[in-house]
Amino acid sequence: MDAVTDRPIRGQGTSESDWNAWPGLRHLRATTSEQLVPHGARAVVVAPHPDDEVLSVGGLLAQLARSGTSVCVVAVTDGTASHRGSADWPADRLVRVRPQESRDALRCLGIQVEPMRLGMPDGDLRDQRGQLAERLLPMLDRSDVIFTTWRQDGHPDHEATGHACAFAAARTGARLVEVPVWAWHWAAPGDERLPWHRAIRVDLDADAVSRKRQAVQCFKSQLEPDASTGAAPILRSTTVERAARPFEVMFT
Repeated sequence: MDAVTDRPIRGQGTSESDWNAWPGLRHLRATTSEQLVPHGARAVVVAPHPDDEVLSVGGLLAQLARSGTSVCVVAVTDGTASHRGSADWPADRLVRVRPQESRDALRCLGIQVEPMRLGMPDGDLRDQRGQLAERLLPMLDRSDVIFTTWRQDGHPDHEATGHACAFAAARTGARLVEVPVWAWHWAAPGDERLPWHRAIRVDLDADAVSRKRQAVQCFKSQLEPDASTGAAPILRSTTVERAARPFEVMFT
């Protein structure tokens, strides 16, 4: 994974206990899934890699599925660059396994629709965000609410996807909601690099929290160490802990 220089994604990152001790999270403006995606609107989740749809808005998706809200998931890449140099996880295996992990995870959330797979190159989205935006345009309607990774998230693919979605939202009139994923890793509580003035908190009920936890466990390829390279799991323990939060934070 190539991280942005001033927001490095290394080690375990900021602990969940540190985030939980920060009162700022409790003071964020609260909203509900119904307010975020009103009746008649569609939630469109644009995920740079398989697992980003769950890590970002898995709890929200579980609540939307239960209410019967229309949901579309767009998989930008198939995540084939997650284990570079691995003999156990070569790209031709990942291209089969990671999309299936995503399908299984979405079923845990109650989402039965098949993701729309764009098959764009994992790790190379920075130079193709214009092409990504053009591919998104015909999929979107002005009544849609687009959920995607934050434009300053620290991972080049996440940031490129966020920029492409912002362009497509501006062109179509759809509403854009950005979600920090890796920012929780490199940032510290109260970090001024995050736009807290635009942050909202979506509280999750117990069923949504449970379903999101189950969904995260579907990504076995990302949760197990790589015996062939000695690399640690892609999803750190801190990332898994954050996925168990009874809320999700987004930037509007």
